[in-house]
Amino acid sequence: MKKLEIIQGTGSDPVAWPSQKPRWLKVRAPGGPNYQRLKELMRGLELNSVCEEAQCPNIGECWEGGTATFLIMGDVCTRNCPYCAIGHGRPEELDEDEPRRVAEAIEKLALNHCVITSVDRDDLPAGGAWLFAEMIGEIRARRPECSIEVLTPDFRGNRDAIRTVIDAKPEIFNHNMETVRRLHTMARPGGRYRRSLDVLGAARAFDDEVLIKTGIMVGLGERPEDIEEFMTDALEVGVQILTIGQYLRPSEDHLPIDRYVTPEEFAQWKEIGESRGFLHVESGPLVRSSYHAREQVVELRARVAALAAG
Repeated sequence: MKKLEIIQGTGSDPVAWPSQKPRWLKVRAPGGPNYQRLKELMRGLELNSVCEEAQCPNIGECWEGGTATFLIMGDVCTRNCPYCAIGHGRPEELDEDEPRRVAEAIEKLALNHCVITSVDRDDLPAGGAWLFAEMIGEIRARRPECSIEVLTPDFRGNRDAIRTVIDAKPEIFNHNMETVRRLHTMARPGGRYRRSLDVLGAARAFDDEVLIKTGIMVGLGERPEDIEEFMTDALEVGVQILTIGQYLRPSEDHLPIDRYVTPEEFAQWKEIGESRGFLHVESGPLVRSSYHAREQVVELRARVAALAAG
């Protein structure tokens, strides 16, 4: 295996100064026709998108390409993770009509792939898992050709909640670990590293056909051995798809950036991850959990089918 070469900045190099965003993190402002159409439809149907709420840098590319990530159960989270741009506090009452409206938007836009995610709703029984299942059913009825990825909270480790989502048959079950074990308490004070691994392991055990996915941010102060440990843990519970992206500080009130990771190092992590057994690693400065999600489904379904055929 190729030895990882961590590229650090020195004095005048912009990589050494987290306050200066390097050139590889600059993206075009969104504004294509599909982007505008989806944005208008979101507003008209009173829907939330994590692409907007979490300030995703890839919103223009994904929306133009026919992929969107819908944020359900409101836009107020019951947890307060210090890296996250989504607001926290006391959520409003659950909108029972949301599954129909999301499915209507997907049908009108003729989306090829969608991602359904949510804020943490620790105030709801089973974390609102049933709403994920209802959402999947509505989308299947209106747009059966659209593949579905769910990006779920940890449901406080509730296995019945995880089974409820898995039984609805999404193509991909995703739960983000967000960071390595050593930094987990700092970045996710409301979560637990082992609990998140157990969520992924339970999803794998409940259905061996669904693709299991997770992701982490880098640039929070992790070391190479931390990422190696994380990869080992994720593979042991059955994760097949891994995303690795740069942490970008939403505001001065959020966790500071330790460093900007170079594209070369991201490429090395992709090589290492796939050599260790992940079916696919999406690794790059602008990668987020939904980046190239549609392409992952198409590629990996074909690969899994080929492996099963011998």
